[in-house]
Amino acid sequence: MQLSKILPLTTALAAQLLAQAPAAPAPAAAPAPPPPPAILGFAVTGTTTIGSQYIFRGLSQTDGQPTIQGELDLVHPSGFYLSTALSNVSWFTDQNLNTAKAPVLTGSVASASLELDLFGGYKWGFAKDWTLDVGFYRYLYPGTYTHYAYYGPNTTEGYLGLSYSWASLKYSRVLSNGEFGTPKADGSSYVDLSLAIPLGESGWTLQAHGGKTTYAGTGNSPLDYTDYKLGVSTEVKGYTFALAGTNADTKDAVYTNALGQNIGKGRVTFTITKAF
Repeated sequence: MQLSKILPLTTALAAQLLAQAPAAPAPAAAPAPPPPPAILGFAVTGTTTIGSQYIFRGLSQTDGQPTIQGELDLVHPSGFYLSTALSNVSWFTDQNLNTAKAPVLTGSVASASLELDLFGGYKWGFAKDWTLDVGFYRYLYPGTYTHYAYYGPNTTEGYLGLSYSWASLKYSRVLSNGEFGTPKADGSSYVDLSLAIPLGESGWTLQAHGGKTTYAGTGNSPLDYTDYKLGVSTEVKGYTFALAGTNADTKDAVYTNALGQNIGKGRVTFTITKAF
């Protein structure tokens, strides 16, 4: 048989066999992640964080030393939430050391090594990308406070926040008599403007922040300050890595601890956070 007659027959037979062959199965879709556990209808989530230091409102709470933190969140589909958080701290102890700058009466103690936060509120997504957040925050510092010059640091605040996409604005106001160790400071406030801007499709986010602390009460105005932050963050296999620089115009006379460090000046912080 001539080659010119064999080739068309072979091609036709191959086409028929391919048409009869079963189609290759479509690749299986990735399984959906399991929903978070729930308690009484509240989804249970949380985070753990390790960092080179703990910065709160521009101030180092650990005087540049490492921090370990954890947070547990209960979130209801209706928008209500309850949370608690823990972190090591040293700022209160550092400012009350037995030195000439922070004299301690004989036999007295003023120290706290732990911060326990309890907070809750309601978030309302009232329009596309818009969220209103209102709630209360209780900062607790278990420790011993018999130093004659300082008031216990436990503080209660109410807050109101508004966010749109990657921008948020939050106002916090002190409701307790004292604010972080300063007596008769009810009515003090903190205004926080924060941005988390995605950098295209790179997976990186630009973090920018500005905050203003204003103390109420007679003679407390030297404690007022403004703080700033600029940094970047990215997520890798469920871990969020963040690097940020912070600075606050805190006055040396009132924000220098007994170790000789102004806790608001020029800080660089690296953190790793894992959500669960």
